[in-house]
Amino acid sequence: MKKVLYSLILLLVVASGIVLANREIKKDTTDKPGQKPLTAAEAAAERKKWEATPEGISFKKWEASPAGLKVLAGIAKINPHITDSSNMEAVVTSLSLPPGSRLGFGVMVRINGDDYILNFRAANTDELQQLPSLKVNDKIIIRSRFVSYAPKYAFPIVTGDYAELDGKIIYKRPPNKGGC
Repeated sequence: MKKVLYSLILLLVVASGIVLANREIKKDTTDKPGQKPLTAAEAAAERKKWEATPEGISFKKWEASPAGLKVLAGIAKINPHITDSSNMEAVVTSLSLPPGSRLGFGVMVRINGDDYILNFRAANTDELQQLPSLKVNDKIIIRSRFVSYAPKYAFPIVTGDYAELDGKIIYKRPPNKGGC
């Protein structure tokens, strides 16, 4: 009986030692500091390094091409509205995005005579349920705080924060979770 009792106690000590050792290992991995954000000088150096790569060279060539200049001019045209997040009147020109685009749900719109891709991002499909009711030539009021571009697309990409049709809100971007 004593041998069984001693072996059970020994087994309990070994098992608790293993559990505590695993706990210490897990603590050590969480205490590692995260990567520091780059300073302005480091970011500029990284950008210069990227611009020397084949991808960076082709991107710079695209920006200087007529297609790239057209996209940048379109961005400059709506930039005051983007920085203020003010209303812009847009006319829906197409309900589908250019072939090969991977932007999710969006439509083509014309703002002040220039064409744009209006992209809507949503965490779930319930947030986009009223958008399919849009038709070509519908006049909508949109607000955005972000516009981007890529050589793959011949149009600037406006990320919609708010869309209104005939005085009714048809899309409102949900607030960011856990912060600003």
